[in-house]
Amino acid sequence: MYHFFVEPEQIQGDTACIIGRDVNHIGNVLRMKPGERLFVSAGEGRDYLCEIREIGRTEILLQVLEEMRDGSELPVAVTLYQGLPKSDKMELIIQKAVELGVRRIVPVESKRCVVRLDRRRAEAKGRRWQMIAESAAKQSGRGLIPEVSLPLSFSDALQEAKKDTLKLIPYECAEDMETTRRLIKALSPGASVSVLIGPEGGFSEEEVRLAQQFGFFPVTLGKRILRTETAGFVVLSYLMMSVEERTEQKEG
Repeated sequence: MYHFFVEPEQIQGDTACIIGRDVNHIGNVLRMKPGERLFVSAGEGRDYLCEIREIGRTEILLQVLEEMRDGSELPVAVTLYQGLPKSDKMELIIQKAVELGVRRIVPVESKRCVVRLDRRRAEAKGRRWQMIAESAAKQSGRGLIPEVSLPLSFSDALQEAKKDTLKLIPYECAEDMETTRRLIKALSPGASVSVLIGPEGGFSEEEVRLAQQFGFFPVTLGKRILRTETAGFVVLSYLMMSVEERTEQKEG
């Protein structure tokens, strides 16, 4: 069933409305009709099963049939700090990271980044990236749209991540896979996690040492060196599987 996002004020009692570009998508692309059903979320941990009442030019009116708790979000809040990659790799990273449950994505300009964005280009890229995050959130049935921030410098990213419960930096010189597993398995619901991924050239030794001073744990992801667009997926996949498995065990 199709899933869309609205602002909280667009849901009033048993009535909801959809505005913006989704109106055209629902009416002219999906060709949905009154009487058909869809889900809407307002980013507040609740989903609403709705039936289309009326499709207008600028808004779609919905009848709220059922309100339910959103069960799609991870019990921990994960921020992906991603070293800026070349070409359009960032778009793939955002799409897949959102599907894997990340709460926020922060592009990072580090020493070995080839890509450098001025303010104008960063803002243009940011709008495009946020649209990709929204599309991925809809496709994967997320209860909220993860934020894609404007790029930060490496030092600013470290400073911002200081508050998080667990901070991980995959590093090819790190050893002992058990440490990676132990750190992730120790997470409790409500914890916040920062994952710092280097660009194509990786992080310099100086950057890794600085990250450690800010509380990041260097971790290994196995015996192979992964591309920048793969490393984040591996960490996020393991995080997702680990925390969701424990949540299901507790609920069972």
